[in-house]
Amino acid sequence: MTRVVLATHNTHKVAELRQILAGLPGLEGLEIVGAGEVGAPSPVEDGVSFAENALLKARATAAATGLPALADDSGLAVDVLGGAPGIFSARWAGGHGDDAANLALLLDQLADVRDEHRGAQFVCAAALVTPDGDEHVETGVLRGRLTRAPRGSGGFGYDPILEPDAQPARAQGRPLTSAELTPQEKNAVSHRGHAFRAMAPHLARLLG
Repeated sequence: MTRVVLATHNTHKVAELRQILAGLPGLEGLEIVGAGEVGAPSPVEDGVSFAENALLKARATAAATGLPALADDSGLAVDVLGGAPGIFSARWAGGHGDDAANLALLLDQLADVRDEHRGAQFVCAAALVTPDGDEHVETGVLRGRLTRAPRGSGGFGYDPILEPDAQPARAQGRPLTSAELTPQEKNAVSHRGHAFRAMAPHLARLLG
């Protein structure tokens, strides 16, 4: 087995990325572990783009563990906010990872924005860095529209307020939020799904 460290301490993200990668052909010999499982530190994310932050995390984790490291940086880009919250998505309300506060603040800021102007997209940059310095970056996007109140109990982050443009057949005219999708439905269309499927050939080369 070839071990690859996911450079995150977010257990939701570790589970989601494992699900995405587990179904990809050619990666059967890959063992995915979270940063917390190998005692890797959380680096400061002071980049100015999703790709830069993903590379910072992957480089730091590869250096700390001596193992290939896979990282992602992702967030919500709202059209009428010029792409914000963007790289500040996880700490939009001040405290890092306070999903409820982030949602409440964003919805309040957009309260007067008409439905036709509530377009947004999830963006993900995935980075793979090996201990010998080999680096790859892939990106993925999920376009959608923001709701006026959270719906659904699945997913995490801003999932409860984005209705993806790509909807499953079962939606039957009533758009579902990312938090109302099954994990399989979400992974098929999500920004992380797109980015990490694009990363699969680079991961497969690690298996030799």
